[in-house]
Amino acid sequence: MDLLSSILNSMDKPPSANEEQKKLIKRQKEMAEKMKNKQREELMRFHKYVEERIGRFAKDDRPHIEFQSLDKVHRAVIHEVAEFGGFIAMSFGCEDVDRYSVVYKKENAPTEDEIAARRNRVGWNEEIAKEYAERRKQQRELENEQKRLARSSAHNSNSTANKQSNPAPITEAEIKPTFNYKDKYAHLIGQEAALEAARKTETNPSYGFVPSKNKKDVRSIEQTLADIQAKKRLKLQKQQEEQEQRQQQEEQQQYPQNPETQKADSTKNDSLASQPPTSSSTSSSTSY
Repeated sequence: MDLLSSILNSMDKPPSANEEQKKLIKRQKEMAEKMKNKQREELMRFHKYVEERIGRFAKDDRPHIEFQSLDKVHRAVIHEVAEFGGFIAMSFGCEDVDRYSVVYKKENAPTEDEIAARRNRVGWNEEIAKEYAERRKQQRELENEQKRLARSSAHNSNSTANKQSNPAPITEAEIKPTFNYKDKYAHLIGQEAALEAARKTETNPSYGFVPSKNKKDVRSIEQTLADIQAKKRLKLQKQQEEQEQRQQQEEQQQYPQNPETQKADSTKNDSLASQPPTSSSTSSSTSY
């Protein structure tokens, strides 16, 4: 803690602002606050102006009204008031140059010609409307003429192709199919159809190489449970036998016997088996 306090004390303190700088900073803050309040008041006045103008527009017979070129914030106010009043607002022109807003009534929505003209910075009046209508009419006539020519050329090409491919008329007797379509689907629907194919369906008695009768399990539930338990018992017996054999092999590996001792034990067992019974054993057996 002493080390930290010594380090902090040795560091230079931040430069303290004098009275003039403090006054300047305070004056700047006041100016910024005044500018914000002024902009807010201006937007409120413009909002009120737009509401009054759109209110008068709703009562008269004009199809639309135009506003002067404005920035993005003021145009947003126009769009907001128009949408709230149930009108259509659209903006045309280049941003930060001459972009302006137009408000339409819903029953007098702008046409495609008017939108195209305003986007082309031509404006809109009766003369321009007549000019665009004439252009649209000419364009429609040109499209119809092109379609008619394409249709006639296609008809002529088809007629010439038919004449070249079919020089002589073909009678109905000569029109015959080259093959029977039923042959293609004979493996699915067979050769017969309609009433000829209406017969009683029967199950196939054999699926594959084993008859279906042999595949059915005719045992009862008790018999199947008994068979399962018997299989489990056989499995346990086999496991026990394998375990015993494994234990015997392990014992033989742990305690291996000498071959000579194994031979001696075997000869001793053979001699004991070949000797006749003793008298004591016979007397004990007879007395018993």
